Order: sequence, then structure tokens, then C-alpha cells
Amino acid sequence: MSTGRLNQKTSQSSPCHQTPRRSHELPRFLSESLWMASQVLLQLQPSNQSQLFLPNTTFCDNALEAWDLLYRLLPAFIITICFFGLLGNVLVLSIFLLPRRRLTVAEIYLANLAASDLVFVLGLPFWAKNVWNQFNWPFGGLLCRVVNGVIKANLFISIFLVVAISQDRYRALVYPMVSRRWRRRRQAQATCMLIWVVGGLLSTPTFLLRSVNAIPDLNVSACILLFPHGAWHFARIVELNVLGFLLPLAAIIFFNYHILASLRGREEASRTRCGGPKGSKTTVLILMLVAAFLVCWAPYHFFAFLEFLVQVRAIQGCFWEEFTDLGLQLTNFFAFFNSCLNPVIYVFVGRLFRTKVWELYK
Repeated sequence: MSTGRLNQKTSQSSPCHQTPRRSHELPRFLSESLWMASQVLLQLQPSNQSQLFLPNTTFCDNALEAWDLLYRLLPAFIITICFFGLLGNVLVLSIFLLPRRRLTVAEIYLANLAASDLVFVLGLPFWAKNVWNQFNWPFGGLLCRVVNGVIKANLFISIFLVVAISQDRYRALVYPMVSRRWRRRRQAQATCMLIWVVGGLLSTPTFLLRSVNAIPDLNVSACILLFPHGAWHFARIVELNVLGFLLPLAAIIFFNYHILASLRGREEASRTRCGGPKGSKTTVLILMLVAAFLVCWAPYHFFAFLEFLVQVRAIQGCFWEEFTDLGLQLTNFFAFFNSCLNPVIYVFVGRLFRTKVWELYK
């Protein structure tokens, strides 16, 4: 959102935003909140033109109570996620790194995933404090850029590593003989390094354009991202929804569909030879992988796209603004929770890793 349009918002309001200085109006002044800055979350902006839908004034009046409740409860949820995310990912890294041995290809990907999730959850306390202050950023301009940029970079890094893990499992289980030539430690290390570089490049606009700006009308100084041109909104939604969700989801479904098909074929052959059904823990793990990715990320990306429609005025009205704003904040919780689930799904479910935990800590 450009500075001119931000100033326009401070001087105009739609019929259902006539009460000045309401605490829940602030998110619309933010191009992104801390999560959206790092993960391109919050660019909340009401419409000031004629409305395509009649505003639901009852809903808008009641939304004030919903925002007050969110300001009180969401920071506690974020801190809880931060605690368990730190605990799980530090444990994973300690299991991989403390024995000082050469990591396998799969362990290289898992260690990088744990490192990415660890860096991500380290930024969550800043975001929790920002929400508690009703988006009044208290940490200064430098941390505004650094915290948001690092979180956004690790958002993409974590998602791309999930795709890399699925691709590695695909090669190992579907083409076990051929994969011996391709699944090399150096190739895995190079892939991880490339993913970290790409994640850093995708976060460059956040590092460059995010700053702390005073909003006198609301008496706050918000950490916001001001786009220099309206076309950046289209680039943002492509980056967020396409690169950050749709393409990774398509890759994960492709790889894991073929893995499941291969496992089913092997189980049928095993039943034919041995005369009894055999369950596959790998199948359960794969289904958990896909389900966790969908549950954690699909709701957020739906509301992010809906918020984009509000920004370009494809849909207008007080109901849609409040519905989108609150939906983005609530679905953040599921997106954050993915950093806690990754260690459980990719590591703790595995019997071999549980054995290593016992050997290291007994």
C-alpha cells in the first residue's frame, strides 16, 4: 500500500467505520503485520468507495469485541507455539549435531528444516508483543526490518524444504536403485543452500521497504511495509499464494501420490508371498505430512487471497473487511503451528530417530 493511499485512509472512512480511533481499525493501516511482513500476512485496508454489498453494521459493531478478545488471547497462543517450537527443533538439532558424525541425505534435509523452523519461532515473541500492543511496534526501525525479513525468509525456506524432503523420499522409495546415484550428500547440501538463498531473495522487499511509521490518527507507530507502486500487490499475491502454497502443494501431492502407489504395490506383492496384510507406517507418515500442510496453510492462504480481493476492491463492504481481517489473524495460529508439527511428523514419528534420542540422552 503506497503512502498516498495510506494517508487517504486516515482522512476518509466508509459508512461502517465512522467511529474514530477504534483499536481494531489499525490492521487496515498495515501493509502487513509482523507475520505478513515476514510471511506477507497483513495488508488490511478498507474500501472508501461505493460498496458492492450493503454493509452489515451489526457485524461491524460486534467486531470490536472480537478484536479486543484477539488482542488478549492471540499473544498467549503465539508464545505457547514459540515454546514448543523451540523445544522440538532444538531437540532435533541436538540429535543430529551432537554425535559429530556424518549426516545422511535425509538427515541433512531434516536438520535444515529444524534450523529454519527454529529461526522462525525465535521471531514469534516480537510478533506477540506487537499484537499485544495493538500493532504499536516498540522495538525500533532496525528490528522492524530484520525480524520481519528473517521470518518471511524462513517461511519460504521451511515450505521449500518440505518439498525437498518429499522429493528425496520419492527417489528413495519409488526408484531405490537409481536413487543411489542421485542421493548424494553434496547434492543435498547444495539443494539446501540454494533453498536458503532463494528464501533470502524472496524476503528482500521486506528488508528494503519495511519501516516504522507514525499513524497520528490512531496514536501508534506501526511496523509497516509501504509498496512504491500498486502493481506490487499483484506481485505479492503471486509470491505468497503461488510460490508459497500452490506450487509446493502440487509438488508434495505429486511425490507422495507416487510414493503411496509404490508402497501399495509392494504391500500387495508381500501379501501374495506371505499370505497376510502388512500395515505401512510410511503410508501413515505421508498422509500426516500432506494433511498437516493443508490444515496449517490452506486457511491462511484462502484469507490472504480474500484480503487481496478487498484491496483491489473486487469485493467491498464492512462485513468483508472485518471477516477478512479477523480471519487472517485467526488462521495465523494454524500457520504458526506448522513449525511445531514439523519435528513431530518428520522426525519423532520415525522409530530410528526415537532410538537415537534414547541412545543420546540415556
